[in-house]
Order: sequence, then structure tokens, then C-alpha cells
Amino acid sequence: MLDEIQYAPGILPHLKLAVDRDRRPGQFWLTGSQQFHLMQGVSESLAGRAAVLELRGLVRRELLGAPASEGPFSPSPERLDPRLASVGPLGLSELYGAIWRGNLPGLALAPGMDRDLFYGSYVQTYLQRDVRALARVGDELAFLRFLRAAAARTAQLLNLADLARDADVAPNTAKAWLAILVSSGVAWLLEPYHRNPTKRLVKAPKLYLLDTGLCAYLTEWSSPATLEAGAMSGAILETWAVAELLGGYTHRGLRPPLHHYRDRDRRVVDVLLEHDGLLHPLEIKKTAAPAVDDLRSFRALESLGVPIGPGGVLCLVARRMPLAGLHSAIPVAAL
Repeated sequence: MLDEIQYAPGILPHLKLAVDRDRRPGQFWLTGSQQFHLMQGVSESLAGRAAVLELRGLVRRELLGAPASEGPFSPSPERLDPRLASVGPLGLSELYGAIWRGNLPGLALAPGMDRDLFYGSYVQTYLQRDVRALARVGDELAFLRFLRAAAARTAQLLNLADLARDADVAPNTAKAWLAILVSSGVAWLLEPYHRNPTKRLVKAPKLYLLDTGLCAYLTEWSSPATLEAGAMSGAILETWAVAELLGGYTHRGLRPPLHHYRDRDRRVVDVLLEHDGLLHPLEIKKTAAPAVDDLRSFRALESLGVPIGPGGVLCLVARRMPLAGLHSAIPVAAL
């Protein structure tokens, strides 16, 4: 295994010769934390010779040692029930403790490590050094303001003008900096579902700062308890759930078939999971008592002309419970 390969691009032509001599897969594992420089070298030297996996923070099932053979999350009962049986319940304090601490491996695998020290160092080194260099940032304080503004808007529709205003930078600068954060895996944009475009759909993506520990650090929540009781508790729960869904696909080398829905009548579905010709709608709510009314926006999907499969409300219930028709209350532990 060769780590931080982007700092030694001269090795790549030699690896190409070695692979061409012996085509057995899996001989070399290359890792790197700077996707731009890494992918430039791989594309130039190892095209057709390398499989690319985009690895983000550890998802909960990886930390618990769940079998990789179970595949990504699906709300279909035949796949959901075995997932629930393979892991224990997830209580409110444990959930927000995990959200507040985050899922970067260096922190998630070291329970005794100081969380604030870790993220303070992470912001100074990786974000302010590597990402700033890629974005050609001249004003360090402006970039930090931009990071904090992006964190405060996690799980919201992207509005570049508002983001730029709060960071006190030009809209074009905000757009360029956001593209760097997305490309480096710090942020992610959940695109709207638009197979059957209509003027009544809102086309803006939703913005997520994927590591919830970093998000909580940048927005200055001092403990899991204050985060759980605070104004961001619902948004950061949604961020955690989307990151878990996303990791279940990208860590297996799969394209995440995830979208969101919002129309001009303010009917919103947090996540649409598209699988085998079906749309599985998911609402993400911080509640232990979901109701049928939580599914009211699902009816808007009928106008899309796509079959609707099982879905439901991802929430704080202890076990799966039917709500209406195919849809259920689904424990977040199933993610």
C-alpha cells in the first residue's frame, strides 16, 4: 500500500509498467487525501488499470462490523428486517454522541482522543492548507467564514447568493470554493429528482457537510446534549442519515441513486432512493412517534409517472412499524 500517493507522482509510470507486466488485480493499493492531484496522476498514468473507490468517513455499520455482503440500505422489508437484526438499537444520547463526534477514522477509532483538538488541527491542516491551496484562497479568515456558513446550512437547499453574503465573498468565489469542498469530499450536493422535468419542480440541490462532527465543530456546539437540544438538531440528524446512505453506496464503488424532491407547493421529500425502476421515498425526522401525516408529501410523487416502492420515515423508533400502505416507521439504526 502506498499512502498519500499524490506527493510522489513520479512513482505512477513505474507502477504502470509493473501492472502491464503482471495484470493480476489488487497488487497495489494507492491512497491519497487530495483528490485533484491524485486523480490527475491516475488518469494520466493508470487509465484502464485502476479501480477508483471514493472513501468518506466510516459509516456506523462499518464501525459495528456488519457484513459487507448485506449491501446498501433499502427500505424494502425483506432487506430491512435482516439489517435491523444484525445491529443493536440506537438510543438518542448514543446517536447524538456519534453525530457530535463525527466519523473520520482518526477520531472514530480512538475514543480517548480529544475531539476539539482533532477538528481544530483538521481545519488548520487539511482544510486551510490543502483545500485553500487548491482554491487559491488569499484571505484565510474569509475561507473560514465560508466553511462556517456552509456548515450552518447543512441539509438546506443551496442558495449561493445567501452563502456568499454571509461569508462576505463574491458569489463567483463562493461557487468556486464550494466546488472545491464537494470535489474534496467535505461537502456533497443532493440533486433534485428530475427524470420527468416539470416547471413545478424546484431545481436547486441540497447542501450537506458530510462529516457531522466537523459540522458541529464549525457551528460551535460544545457537547452532544447541546447539539441534540439546539436549533440544528433536526438538520444534523438528516445530514448524518444522508451520509450513512451515501457511504453505503460509495464505499462499495457504487453510484448513489439518491435525490430529493421539492415542488413549488412546498411539498418536500427528504430523500428519494431509486432502485430497479422504483422510487423509495424517505422522510428523516427527529421523532419517536411518527404519524401518517408525515407521509403527506409522498402523494405528490404520483405525478412523476414512476412506480413508488416501499419507503417511510427514518426516525427514533426502536423497531420497524407499519404506517400506511407500503410505508413504515424505520429505525435510524437500520442505516
